[in-house]
Amino acid sequence: MYLFYAALAFSAGVMLPVQAAMNARLAKLMGSSLWAASFSGFVLTLILALAGFMSLGSVPRMTGAGHVPWWAWAGGLCGCVVLSATTIVAPRLGTASMIALIMSGQVLCALVIDSFGMLGMNAQPFEWQRGLAAGLLLMATFLLR
Repeated sequence: MYLFYAALAFSAGVMLPVQAAMNARLAKLMGSSLWAASFSGFVLTLILALAGFMSLGSVPRMTGAGHVPWWAWAGGLCGCVVLSATTIVAPRLGTASMIALIMSGQVLCALVIDSFGMLGMNAQPFEWQRGLAAGLLLMATFLLR
């Protein structure tokens, strides 16, 4: 099962620079990175809603919604930042530098979340190997520039 999830994560990684390049091209047509990101987000919403309904045959369950922390509803904001930023940054820095910077931000933030068990995640001990890996990733980001 690990290989399936690893392949899924790898595929998501492949899609990010592809999506950024597609959205950058769309931005040229639309005259705005934000409009291109908005259109991309609209298509994403339609596809996910349709896939959710087709696979589950129902609308989302909302019982207990009042007991969810406020920040749990803000995931769409994160997606908005990622979608908009990649659409704006890709044509200016290139997809390789953009992805390296995104990965650096992801790993550093993930280390903080894991180390302190933030946002409802189980705490993972910070070990020197993880710090070294993050440092090497930052160096790779610099070298890709």
